[in-house]
Amino acid sequence: MAFLRSVLHMAWMALTVVPYALAIVVGAFWRDRTALYWIAVAWLDQVIRGARVLLGIEVRVTGMEHLPIGKTMPAILLVKHQSTLETFLLPTLMPHPLAYVFKRELLSVPFFGWAIGRLDMIHIDRSQRAQAFNKVVEQGKRLLARGIWIIMFPEGTRIPRGQQGTYKSGGTRLAIRTGAPVIPIAVTSAKVWPRKAFVKRPGVVDVSIGPPIPSAGREADELMREVERWIEAEMRRLDPQAYRQT
Repeated sequence: MAFLRSVLHMAWMALTVVPYALAIVVGAFWRDRTALYWIAVAWLDQVIRGARVLLGIEVRVTGMEHLPIGKTMPAILLVKHQSTLETFLLPTLMPHPLAYVFKRELLSVPFFGWAIGRLDMIHIDRSQRAQAFNKVVEQGKRLLARGIWIIMFPEGTRIPRGQQGTYKSGGTRLAIRTGAPVIPIAVTSAKVWPRKAFVKRPGVVDVSIGPPIPSAGREADELMREVERWIEAEMRRLDPQAYRQT
């Protein structure tokens, strides 16, 4: 049954992405990128709704009161990364548009990549590390000034449930260079949508949003260690069963 449900959800994503992606690509000729972003979020909302109906995945969110208030108030979201689910989910929860930092190869993915190439995102060439980070800072400053929040996964890749990756300081370096606070976010998505797994399981995903941490006067590594401590402690509180042996 779980396999069949997963097939249906994958079919739902494939069926719905085409009209939304085409609407973004065609709409890019006369609509601004903010309007196009909310079209993309409408598709992501369909994916999350489909996960609830077809897969039995519910989402429980705490800490929304910690998010900065104000149309142009900046923020950099640093998120625990366990599966594709949070990539789809976070834009549907946030009151501001989000800009992901991702490798430019994704732009060649049919429909999905074509669409995100028309949005305010930061796509980089990871083979050119110094130039890539300078591009992130340059574009990040411009986007933050417009009230677009930057979202990054400090572990860099999806981490199996109950495990901890290496937290890299790119997100906190960006925060210090731009003056934006960082918002740590813990997500227990691997309970229902494991890393690199096709078959998903019903259950509840907890999303916990931490208080903003100011970046002014901080060192990038020290600030990232604070982010790491908060996220990993929160993960153990939200999903203690997964961390019994750690």
